[in-house]
Amino acid sequence: SLLQFLPQLEEVDVSWNELIGGSLAALTSHLQQVSGIRTLRICSCRLNANDVAALGGSLRYLSSVRELDLSCNKQLSGGLSRLTCHLAHVTHLESLDLHLCCLSAALSDLTDRARRLVQSGSGGRGPAAGLRPPSEADEGLPLNSCSLNEESFTALGKNTQTQSCVDVSWCKVVGGRLSLLLDSLQPSIILELRLSSCDLITDDLHHLGNTSRRGFLSSLRVLDLSYNGSVGDEGWLALFSAGGLGSLEDVDVSLRPSSSARCSAWLPSLLRALPRWAALARLALQRWTVGSEDRRLLDFILRKRSVLLEPAPPGGFPRCRCVLESSLFS
Repeated sequence: SLLQFLPQLEEVDVSWNELIGGSLAALTSHLQQVSGIRTLRICSCRLNANDVAALGGSLRYLSSVRELDLSCNKQLSGGLSRLTCHLAHVTHLESLDLHLCCLSAALSDLTDRARRLVQSGSGGRGPAAGLRPPSEADEGLPLNSCSLNEESFTALGKNTQTQSCVDVSWCKVVGGRLSLLLDSLQPSIILELRLSSCDLITDDLHHLGNTSRRGFLSSLRVLDLSYNGSVGDEGWLALFSAGGLGSLEDVDVSLRPSSSARCSAWLPSLLRALPRWAALARLALQRWTVGSEDRRLLDFILRKRSVLLEPAPPGGFPRCRCVLESSLFS
């Protein structure tokens, strides 16, 4: 009820308040009084289908919202359709975060509606005319740890051309099906591709290399392929030999903490690729075993450019920064 006294309010964040679950209507019924809200975060509040329905009904008052975060609400599964049918009212939406919401079949409906919104906003005076094309400010649609099934992953694969960041990490269904995503990529769109712990196989890396060779990843800055120990040497070799990754700034091909393997078969191709990655700032090769001669060459190449190597060489690199993995806090 205090919202009536805050007409200029632009950000509402009630995340991590679990008692909100089941009673979100007490908030959404007043949102019409703060129609200028640009950011609305309701992360980890134990929202259920009725809460989502209440939120969906209030979106007609929130056309200015650019960021909507509903992540970590696992009871949303099966109820998301009560929200997606109202998305046309949010004409300036740039970021919709639904990671850890146990999405399944709902993703097909969501991505289909998102595609129609973008198309209707490409010109004219339709309900989504305010939507703008992807830019560096867009955060994309994070779907890491969402337990995607084959049907929902296929739906996602048909709609990635509207995203600047694709994050499907920890979704095991990606392994063996990465081409569904890669075939939809458009040049100069994808800035981040995060595929950590996706059970990728050698063929997936071949597809990734072919996509890179055709120039569809020329703007890619972040490539996370960590925790994919099922990829064979030929897959890594195909990727690093392909070219077309000149904008990379952050590359992670680390193995799981309990794993180790030799990289002597594909490390030469990586060393040859490094001079083409002029913007590279971080390279993670954790738990890969590197021969002493190759290690000295790798250290020499990266030290000259002050690139952060993980694990760091003895004595470290100049101007090194500390990078903490999220697993340290779990």
